[in-house]
Amino acid sequence: MKVVLLKDVKNMGRAGSIIECSDGHALNFLMPRRMAAPATATNVKQAEMRAQQTIDRKELDVKLIEERLAALAEEKTVITKKANDKGHLYDAVDAREIAKAANLPVEAISLEKPIKELGEFEIPVAIGESFGKLTIVIAAE
Repeated sequence: MKVVLLKDVKNMGRAGSIIECSDGHALNFLMPRRMAAPATATNVKQAEMRAQQTIDRKELDVKLIEERLAALAEEKTVITKKANDKGHLYDAVDAREIAKAANLPVEAISLEKPIKELGEFEIPVAIGESFGKLTIVIAAE
């Protein structure tokens, strides 16, 4: 029986793919759990449209992120934290906080360890095929 996968199914395929599986598996497992639908013309067309939308969204995201990386390369992002007299932070700055300040996804920030002191740091950023550097300044409150 041919079915269109609605969700990613381990060892079978990704959402939107059309697969061939046994009738029992499709009728008793995949369809009741809403993991698949019969491969009718309508369902196949909807799966293709969803796949195309996903591709378009990824291309748009890549373009936006590349523009954002170019803009970030020219400016410095400032993060203010509480620090002691010696310049050590009470709370470390991690990749999640840097991503939020720079308006980037967390996966893009390549930080080996959290930053625990005041100063200016260059953080490598990698998103897919795009690479860049982000300059952050950690200042005391």
